[in-house]
Amino acid sequence: MTDAPGRPMKFPYTFTAKVAQFPFKFHVQNQWIWRYWMIGIAVSVPVFYKIHKMANSPENVSKWAEIRRKEAAGHH
Repeated sequence: MTDAPGRPMKFPYTFTAKVAQFPFKFHVQNQWIWRYWMIGIAVSVPVFYKIHKMANSPENVSKWAEIRRKEAAGHH
């Protein structure tokens, strides 16, 4: 399976053939969105992780549970 096919299809009829012949390398190298997308993910993941840890801390969870308990008692 190391050899490429001897003659590529003139028109790729199947979806798999279309995906196989698509120039992914060209698009990744020549479009700015891919580079900045990876940089954006690398920068935003630690920020979102910190926000997640602060929002789900035991103190914050108990505070919001108390607020919800008071709201439920006030409505009934």
